[in-house]
Amino acid sequence: MTTKGSREDFEAVFPSLVQHVLTQAKQYGVPDSTIEWFEKLNRGLSVVDTGTILLNRPLNDLEFHDLSVLGWVVELLQAHFLVHDDIMDYSDTRRGQPCWYKLQEVGLVAINDGTMLHSCIFMLLKSRFRSHPAYVQLVELFHETTFQTLLGQLCDLDTAPHETVGLDQFSMERYLCIVKHKTAYYSFYLPVVLALYYLQYATSKNLRQARDILLQMGEYYQIQDDYLDVFGDPGVLGKAATDIQDNKCSWVINEALSRCSGSQRQILEECYGQGDEVSVMKVKSVFKDLDLQLVYQELEQEYVKELRKKIEAVDESEGLDKRVFESFLSKIYKREQ
Repeated sequence: MTTKGSREDFEAVFPSLVQHVLTQAKQYGVPDSTIEWFEKLNRGLSVVDTGTILLNRPLNDLEFHDLSVLGWVVELLQAHFLVHDDIMDYSDTRRGQPCWYKLQEVGLVAINDGTMLHSCIFMLLKSRFRSHPAYVQLVELFHETTFQTLLGQLCDLDTAPHETVGLDQFSMERYLCIVKHKTAYYSFYLPVVLALYYLQYATSKNLRQARDILLQMGEYYQIQDDYLDVFGDPGVLGKAATDIQDNKCSWVINEALSRCSGSQRQILEECYGQGDEVSVMKVKSVFKDLDLQLVYQELEQEYVKELRKKIEAVDESEGLDKRVFESFLSKIYKREQ
């Protein structure tokens, strides 16, 4: 793992990236008011740990900075998705705060803000990695991941449109398709593959192995997230549970539809996707009667058992390290938030 203090070091990289983007924007002659607006958009995470594990030694300054840049670029991609996702979902809050577009001074300018975040990805990649042997692969990976995620978002919106509330289009097959494209690619596969490309460890074989494990891990993570939205402790989660009210095509509702009786189905048809507390409680009562907590616990063990089996079979001679996947799994197994 990264050395002590690396989180602070990672966070220290971001201001220089913001300054680079602002300098580029000023070169285009945009007014100061636009620059001030742009400075509001900043946040980040890292892919540093993956690189550290793969190298099996502490990172030197150049490696740490480069992997930190890639980590922040991943977070820019996530921020781009979240800004637009909140608008399309008519969401009110994000992580306990008003959604960006809900701020009075922002509104639908958030659409342009989200697009600017996406554009910054390629500006930063060009600035930092244009001479890197894997530059083309890095750029193509972000384009492909963006496309995959947008496909997942489209499938999600098409399955549960806001204008109508109905469960006929819900299915576990459709749900897993949404999860694979909307969550697993950019949240799990992207960070690991970025490190592989940067270190020039990527091969067709280890990319396939990473994809197989990480997409399944992404499925497990999203199923877990859906379960916690219904059965988790809101105080621990730090966010409001809204999947039922929002008519989400979640694991919980799909599992319930596959097990419910005719009368239970009628309750779900009448109450799922309704915003009032009485309807929400009726839906949760059906979920409880179907013992979905036990169903989830058994499914979780199946996922973890299969993932550990796949991790154990990783061919480390191909540049991968089992600890990369073990680290991911340890962070999400039995999580409560």
